[in-house]
Amino acid sequence: MKPTTIALLQKCKQEKKRFATITAYDHSFAKLFADEGINVLLVGDSLGMTVQGHDSTLPVTVEDIAYHTRAVRRGAPNSLLLADLPFMAYATPEQTFENAAIVMRAGANMVKLEGGAWLADTVKMLAERAVPVCGHLGLTPQSVNVFGGYKVQGRGDAAQTLFDDALALEAAGAQLLVLECVPVELAKRITDA
Repeated sequence: MKPTTIALLQKCKQEKKRFATITAYDHSFAKLFADEGINVLLVGDSLGMTVQGHDSTLPVTVEDIAYHTRAVRRGAPNSLLLADLPFMAYATPEQTFENAAIVMRAGANMVKLEGGAWLADTVKMLAERAVPVCGHLGLTPQSVNVFGGYKVQGRGDAAQTLFDDALALEAAGAQLLVLECVPVELAKRITDA
């Protein structure tokens, strides 16, 4: 498999072609997914729940993400690899850049940040420093305590806020966007914008 690049994903978008993305935490599954042609992998902070046994993603550290990113990279050397910046890993621009550098050195091609327009300056700063960014809107597990659980987001008046957040992240330089647990109509509206 040839290396999957951001340029290839942008071409997919222009040609309205779909691509698969799946979460991987280790060498074995990364290799299996890559061998099956899944060309975009995410090392998610969900490893806190699925691998470490926590009840949320909040205990996951940058070091945890870097460790799993290295393992996934070894299993899928040609896949485009996204890595989450975990809870409180991007509280300041300086901290964000330092932590992004850690996961990029571990093998990530892109970092994923949970949050909306309030992150625009951070996304812009990373993009200006050649760190590709994936935004994450809707159900953002790092905000589980604010949401009061794992629930669909973006209903009613909140739909316009999420739409505006998506546009703000794109304008700031985010090159990819994860929409999690949002109504189908809103996801389509954001995708088509």
